[in-house]
Amino acid sequence: MFNSTTLEVAIGLTFCYSSVAFIVSSINEAIASFLKLRSGSLLDGVKSLLNDPNFEGLALNVYNHALVSHHDTGNAVSAQDLKSKPSYIDPKHFAIALIDNIQTIPGDFVQLGKDIDTLQNPQLKQLLQSIYGRASGQIETVHTEVAAWFDAGMDRLSGNYKRRSQVYCFIIALVIAILFNVDSFYLFKILWLHPTLASGISVSAQWTEETWKQFQSLPVGWENGASFKGFTQVVGWLVTAAATLFGAPFWFDLLQKLVNLRGTGNKPALDGKQAS
Repeated sequence: MFNSTTLEVAIGLTFCYSSVAFIVSSINEAIASFLKLRSGSLLDGVKSLLNDPNFEGLALNVYNHALVSHHDTGNAVSAQDLKSKPSYIDPKHFAIALIDNIQTIPGDFVQLGKDIDTLQNPQLKQLLQSIYGRASGQIETVHTEVAAWFDAGMDRLSGNYKRRSQVYCFIIALVIAILFNVDSFYLFKILWLHPTLASGISVSAQWTEETWKQFQSLPVGWENGASFKGFTQVVGWLVTAAATLFGAPFWFDLLQKLVNLRGTGNKPALDGKQAS
């Protein structure tokens, strides 16, 4: 069972990491939205998947399909002409758009096989020939397998995007740790000596003015004559940045559990002795 000091220190650290992680995620989302990183990453993924790096063949045609870019005109001749690049494409819609751009006679399964045979890209042609051969005359089966292939490709793309995003988040978190002087080692030391600093921390589902006041009540910041303390402080900043990579939801859930644990209080004494 945690004693009160250990619990308050854990709550203080968890609240601090949760706050920094929330700020980091907000900044990262704002940057991603402003720079349209998700839509750009998706476009690059589709070009790679369809082996159309110059965006002048199947990838362009797919993006001109109404099911993929329903906010666009469908007349784009380059990536620059796309007025609204989607950040997400439904796999089923991608499959329909791809097949629609390959087949010359809609709904004619036999002709679809001939159209696939005329594809210039040998890798894509081999893949679609294999899917076509297993479809047993059912165009819906072709759509389903193409959608599954696209989904698998997007899973890999999503993994790459998340890894890049983690790097960006770490850099943002490190900058915030330095700007607000969130040194994990110093924070732990002061909270251990003065656990009451964390006694007023509560859980809030949203970032509010009260949350900001609670954050400022912790031993963070450059106020009150705080100065650079050398290598140990740098490591403390790095620990803070690394900890926030677990994400705000992780730290928020942990904070809820710790605050609830604080609310239960100590176990009642048994036989005149304090329960452990």
